[in-house]
Amino acid sequence: MSHRILPLTDHYDVKRGEDGHRSLHPLVRGFNLTRIPLLNKGTAFTEEERALLGLEGLLAPQVDDLEVLTERAYREFRKREAPMDQHVYLRNLQDRNEVLFYALLARHVVEMLPIVYTPTVGEAVKRFSQIYRYPRGLTLSTRNIARAGEALGNVPLNDVRIIVATDSSAILGIGDQGLGGMAISIGKLSLYTVAGGVGPDKTLPVELDVGTGRADLRGDPHYLGVKHERLTGEAYFAFMDHFVEATLQRYPKALIQWEDFAKDAAFEVLRRYRRVVPSFNDDIQGTGAVVLAGVMSGCRIKGERLRDQVIVVHGAGAGGAGVAAALREGLRREGLSPQEITRRVFVLDSRGLLTDDRAMEDYKRPLATPRALTEGWEGTDLLSVVRQTGATVLLGLSGVPGTFDEEITAAALANTPRPLIFPLSNPTAHSEALPEDLLRWTGGQAIVATGSPFAPVELGGQTHEIGQGNNAFIFPGLGFGCVLARVREVTDEMVTEAAYALADYTARHHPGRTYPPVDELSRASIEVAVAVIRQALRDGVASEFKVRRMDDAELHAYVERKFWTPRYLPYRP
Repeated sequence: MSHRILPLTDHYDVKRGEDGHRSLHPLVRGFNLTRIPLLNKGTAFTEEERALLGLEGLLAPQVDDLEVLTERAYREFRKREAPMDQHVYLRNLQDRNEVLFYALLARHVVEMLPIVYTPTVGEAVKRFSQIYRYPRGLTLSTRNIARAGEALGNVPLNDVRIIVATDSSAILGIGDQGLGGMAISIGKLSLYTVAGGVGPDKTLPVELDVGTGRADLRGDPHYLGVKHERLTGEAYFAFMDHFVEATLQRYPKALIQWEDFAKDAAFEVLRRYRRVVPSFNDDIQGTGAVVLAGVMSGCRIKGERLRDQVIVVHGAGAGGAGVAAALREGLRREGLSPQEITRRVFVLDSRGLLTDDRAMEDYKRPLATPRALTEGWEGTDLLSVVRQTGATVLLGLSGVPGTFDEEITAAALANTPRPLIFPLSNPTAHSEALPEDLLRWTGGQAIVATGSPFAPVELGGQTHEIGQGNNAFIFPGLGFGCVLARVREVTDEMVTEAAYALADYTARHHPGRTYPPVDELSRASIEVAVAVIRQALRDGVASEFKVRRMDDAELHAYVERKFWTPRYLPYRP
């Protein structure tokens, strides 16, 4: 039985000639070609291509190159001052000329990362129905989930390797946003491409619209999502089953990143499907890995080890639980027993310290402190826990601004000359403290990293760079490595290796910092991808035969060679 080999997309294919160079072969012509973002070159179509593709007279006569178009696009970007206006401009550019969008983003990633991703994407999520202009990605809702296979078949991409899927139930720190979470999926995949080297024609953002618990959205005539309460229980997981089954049928090589699911669903979705389809949850595992990497870097700055620290995690949602689990694994690797680890990691939620005699959700139970350890304590609130445990590391994932106040900071400083204090909640307005305050309260001694971007702090004639514990240092490289290795499963060990690779990269290239500069996202991602592939081979989950016999130098070169970069390919008939 013969099998038809599908083109890369329904609109074009990419082929490599005898000379080894790639060319693009469009399956559409004329005006329609200029309306497909992955095909459109704007005025960069050569005169020969214009004649070949039926574009004569449809474009301005000037033939530009990508460099000129990028400069022109940047001037237009700079004309917009408000971050949301800049976000809308970049999204419109992405929907018009995708290669140009990525060329612009790659050149100005430090300036534009906060625009396409956190913190601005939070506002884009809220206003998704108002700024919606052009269809992108796949939307499955209660109206069409029974036809999920047909819906996926309508997607014009035939070789998708990475999917970011959200049900929008817990977006950043702003909660249930209904259909608006699609903006997060789009933004994350932009980073998979610019930082992780995954070609945009191999990515698919997915919104799983199971309804919304917000009456204001359901009553809004301009809201674009389905207007009923969220599915729960068996109905919810029947919906998810349809999605996963249809995805496996249409894209058997795809990895799924579960994004911004409410904490209970996040853990259960990961548990149910991680061995059915290669997948991971960035809020749990990605956050855990990036924080573990930053804490290890902070320990190196202090000349100490992770096992020397007492760590308080304030916030026990998906992110906080993932961070606590990652730190426990790091301590296990440094030789601590489970009993010793229990005395090193303390997790608090909105009611205070998690203790094993408290009522709590099932996912929190492994993180609880034995009540016997707290005998004689004055209390189990944050300040009491910092004082009673001798905490040297404070990690904020509560989403409550101002939590790390001067009194709590002073308590941490009393425990160690150089406390690690990471207010990690996003967006910026939810940060547990401002870096400037933390440094001022500690006389510049605190080692500070944040979740959102903050400017360097000048204090006492010294400049303090504020590391950004952004998941973008983990998930693009993790996903890229999984794609190149064609993994059957994303193991916990692979995620942990991603954290160690990031910490090692920081130590080699930026000793004294908690994280690398954001303009080195792609370089860091390559190191993460190499480490992930190596661990996938050790775990026996890599299906890609060619990576099995590569030494470190060969594997590194292979990853670099596979890294997609924005450029216009020549068009051929």
